[in-house]
Amino acid sequence: MKRAIKFPVITFALAAVAAVALVLWAAPSMAEKPANTDGTATGEAPAAVDPIVAAARAQVGVTVGYDPAYRGLRYPGGDVPVETGVCTDVVVRALRTAMGMDLQQLVHEDISGNFAAYPRNWNLQRPDRNIDHRRVPNLQTYFTRRGWRLPQSKRAADYQPGDLVTCTVPPNRPHIMIVSDRKSRDGTPMVIHNIGGGAREEDRLFAYPLTGRYRVKR
Repeated sequence: MKRAIKFPVITFALAAVAAVALVLWAAPSMAEKPANTDGTATGEAPAAVDPIVAAARAQVGVTVGYDPAYRGLRYPGGDVPVETGVCTDVVVRALRTAMGMDLQQLVHEDISGNFAAYPRNWNLQRPDRNIDHRRVPNLQTYFTRRGWRLPQSKRAADYQPGDLVTCTVPPNRPHIMIVSDRKSRDGTPMVIHNIGGGAREEDRLFAYPLTGRYRVKR
């Protein structure tokens, strides 16, 4: 009678050991994988970076200063020294690199043919290809005329990587930023901009009163 019981007991014990081993082997693959900065799981291919975001991010650590001084520029394709500039220069460089869009030339040509449609904030009597594309109100006007303007929103989900966002830094300084593909801990998209210390990627999307939201037509 004892021999008749022995084999089923051994078989059951072996099966239990095998089941435990299977669970231990499968546990790492069943566990939740840590996320990359773009939200994909570690081990998965990262999502493709928006070209405008990539071109803006490449300026971080390169453009390390802020200088709003007027400068004479070559035309077209002119730029101030890459290690400095203002908020608009981040956008100009990003669109030139990522999209082949030369805002210096595009804005100058549009202002030249539609001077009355642009702001007169600086008492200008004629277009100036050295500075017109480096002024936020002019870029807002140009983007709107191109059909890029979107309704303003305070919902983080409404913003896409590569969107261009304008705001007013107190007391009355116009500013422009590029929406990043990275997000803060609360899910708000970060921005890439130069607000005074060079090109940086920061959690500042809703830091100041928003004045415009634009999406480049691809």
